[in-house]
Amino acid sequence: MIIKFIKLEILMKAIGSTYIDFEKANYKGQHLIKSGENPNFGLLIICGCNFGLRIGDLLKLNWNDLKGDEFDIIEKKTGKKRTIQINDNVKQAITYFKDSLIYEKEGFPFVSQKGTIYSIQQVNRLIKKEFGVKRKSSHSLRKSFGRRVWDTNGRTDQALLYLSEIFNHSNTNVTRRYLGIREEEIRDIYMRL
Repeated sequence: MIIKFIKLEILMKAIGSTYIDFEKANYKGQHLIKSGENPNFGLLIICGCNFGLRIGDLLKLNWNDLKGDEFDIIEKKTGKKRTIQINDNVKQAITYFKDSLIYEKEGFPFVSQKGTIYSIQQVNRLIKKEFGVKRKSSHSLRKSFGRRVWDTNGRTDQALLYLSEIFNHSNTNVTRRYLGIREEEIRDIYMRL
């Protein structure tokens, strides 16, 4: 029995970062915006878990990208074009910024209090601060998007097909592992014994 749990723990460590609960992430983002504690980072959290972009692509967005109903992006890693829809969660978060001079400029929304674009390392530190250090990173936001799509579409194979295409995975088995679904299924096997 101990060997089974050791193997499970090794599997869990190999997967990397895990997702953040979608509702919790959106709530935290809204709180950071509305409280004035760190509005730009709050918007980054909301955009991260609603767009499903890699952090490098997310940090390159500018205010003009966020002002419409959708925008196009060429993903840095894959070179593929994606059209991203701006949903109500993001639109609601953006309303906080509409009266500010920052919004009127064509600059970047995800800047630190020093006025520089967040680095991936800064984002990782802030994610760990806001959500806990255990297996959370900037990539957790992308995984939160995936888990939300999986959950809201009835945890179906069709949802996995969509996500596999969105994430540019070679097949749905890769997507299952990426989202930690496979990990949960294996854990459930041990718990049912």
